[in-house]
Amino acid sequence: MDVELVSIGDELLLGFTIDTNAAHFARQAAAVGIRVVRRATVGDGAAEIAAAVQAGLERTGAVITSGGLGPTADDLTKASIAALFGRGMTLDEGILEALRARWQARWSRELPEANRAQAMIPEGATILANGHGSAPGIWLEDGQGRWVAMLPGVPREFRGMLADVLLPRMIERMGGAGATRVIRSRTLRTTGIAESAVADALAGIARKTLGASLAYLPGWEGVDLRLTVRDLVPAEADARLDAAAARIRAPLAEWIYGEGDEDLAAVVVQALRASGRTVAVAESCTGGMLGMRLTAVSGASHAVMGGVIAYDNAVKVRELGVHEATLAAHGAVSVETAREMAAGVRTRFGVDVGVSITGIAGPGGGTPEKPVGTVCLGLDLGGAVSAQRIVSIGDRQEIRQRSAQAALAKLLRGLRSADSAVR
Repeated sequence: MDVELVSIGDELLLGFTIDTNAAHFARQAAAVGIRVVRRATVGDGAAEIAAAVQAGLERTGAVITSGGLGPTADDLTKASIAALFGRGMTLDEGILEALRARWQARWSRELPEANRAQAMIPEGATILANGHGSAPGIWLEDGQGRWVAMLPGVPREFRGMLADVLLPRMIERMGGAGATRVIRSRTLRTTGIAESAVADALAGIARKTLGASLAYLPGWEGVDLRLTVRDLVPAEADARLDAAAARIRAPLAEWIYGEGDEDLAAVVVQALRASGRTVAVAESCTGGMLGMRLTAVSGASHAVMGGVIAYDNAVKVRELGVHEATLAAHGAVSVETAREMAAGVRTRFGVDVGVSITGIAGPGGGTPEKPVGTVCLGLDLGGAVSAQRIVSIGDRQEIRQRSAQAALAKLLRGLRSADSAVR
């Protein structure tokens, strides 16, 4: 089944709201063999909405809209689409009573007059139950079998109704889940290796023999590798992705840390807990970002003991035991200082592992020898201390994000190496 998605709202066009519904729908639809062939974003004007939906109906005969079902004057989706189908609007007493009951139960007050608009439904429409909010969804179909499904724009409501009502209805129209041929993707996540280096590592793998399309998706976290197969039954799709992922993993095993939307910090916490190790962090330029990443993971309290934000050199000396002579000879941003920070925080907290970050996040402070983006990372793993220097790109925030990610990657590689040595 081919469909088009029309996202509605001036706030989307102005950039104040990010359209997460469109991405979510595309992923969920692909998983059951529904192909999104076009996505459009339009403002709140009735003419704009009608034009986008009319064009979609002419191309595919199947359009889903997101937004414009609320109670305010700019919520014109239902009326504009009803007009396309030559339908009028009628008040649905059942929906109106449900709205009244909802307002009494939740706010102990009468339903505002404006909310009556949510009970106005195109003639001949099918109501799509909304168990996640007040605005019902609408299914409107003409005599040729062309249809529009209208869902609320609030992400929680859109996603809930998509799973509860709309996808099952669409699958039924395709002949049931057993007949579905799907589009499926799998993402392998790498970090600490450049996109060009990833391409070089995979140069020996011919795309024709991989059995799946491969996309490179670089970002501050690293390079994601997305494998996609199309028009296969689910079992064959999974087998094809398994085989393709295995071929990619082989040359990139050192750099791959997870799949899908797996977070590196979560992988690190899992590795720490599995090995029974504890960690503490010492941060300068990242100002607590590494600690925040780790403690955002559920269960981190079993492995993460604490940290020090040693932004000033005096704090590095007093709290972490960094030698003044080291700072004088090599500077705060140096592998020597990073080593002493990592060793100092491990000793201070009495943990198994100490991790440190010190660098120049910019936009000022750089020199020819140490340009903006120069960052040094330290790791003390049970007394074995190492450090490295990297140069990150981007603005201040991105440099700090990349630095925390690099420190997590260094920690994970250290843990994996130590565990391999034990085995």
